[in-house]
Amino acid sequence: MARLFEVGITRDLLRADGTDGPWGVGLDVLHRHPGVRTVYLGEDAAGLRPDHVRGLDALALFAPKVTGETLRGADCLAILARLGVGYDSVDIAACTRHGVLVTITPDAVRRPMATAILAMMLGLSHRQWQKDRITRAGHGWSRRSDYFGMGLTGRVLGSIGLGNIGREVFVLARPLEMRHLAYAPRATAAQAAPFGVELVTLETLLHESDVLVVACPLTPETHHLLDAERLTLLKPTAFVVNAARGPIIDQAALTDALRAERIAGAALDVFEQEPVDAADPILGLENVILSPHALCWTDECARQIGRSAAEAILDVAAGRVPRHVVNREAIETPRVREKLRRYREQAEAA
Repeated sequence: MARLFEVGITRDLLRADGTDGPWGVGLDVLHRHPGVRTVYLGEDAAGLRPDHVRGLDALALFAPKVTGETLRGADCLAILARLGVGYDSVDIAACTRHGVLVTITPDAVRRPMATAILAMMLGLSHRQWQKDRITRAGHGWSRRSDYFGMGLTGRVLGSIGLGNIGREVFVLARPLEMRHLAYAPRATAAQAAPFGVELVTLETLLHESDVLVVACPLTPETHHLLDAERLTLLKPTAFVVNAARGPIIDQAALTDALRAERIAGAALDVFEQEPVDAADPILGLENVILSPHALCWTDECARQIGRSAAEAILDVAAGRVPRHVVNREAIETPRVREKLRRYREQAEAA
């Protein structure tokens, strides 16, 4: 009898009652596959230990951290399929050394994340959060003229980043008739042109944007990219939307700018520390819209993310290189090639 392909699934993909949670819905193809055996890890751990992954061929994970220590003795492991697009919780270099491919799910996230950013942008420009508050307080009609919004026609939509999500934001924003700018050092004018985007320097982007979207990965180069000094370059009427990673913005500096009304407002789905401290002063500001790193969480997003991760795992189980590999330098390493060869032979013999 052919050996089953062992897939571990982190327990944060389960509901409290032990049933598949929203993110696990798209993984159902793994549960039904005759050559695959799925097992949920024994505990919901923030950081994975070697005993969590030992003996597994694949791991589908959402939030837990993976370090070099996690992979000690994980000789069978060939793929970490992360449900989402960020991978700062995974030690990529360690995965490459151990012959483990790391995949993400950009196609599944693109539209849900871009629509969430658009919703934040519209909420800010219409001052929806403030109008909601004064209405609930019972004086909406007497104070509504104090909260005029900002029309977007002819305004500047700027993005830090022009990747998968940044491009989709510009696609969805086309009917708003805004001018589109982006700071994306690795992009070319030819790549930006189909999306109606002009590439500019970071300083130009900050000076000219009426709505500034943060849509880049968190890396050592982008950590605190928007610091106190750069925040002073924004217009006092500008809005900032961050649905990427919190530490890209110096949150203390952003809080000061919002408190002093040096910028008009911000919408944050991410924070420098998560979960955000209940005493964090940003929670008390009225010119911010806040979400607990969950704004794009919809049934569509969860289903597509799960399916994308499952497809990557099944590709490896068949001996194929999956799409959306983060550490592409690992693909041609002897350890990865040997694992894929072994899985391919097992699949053909089944």
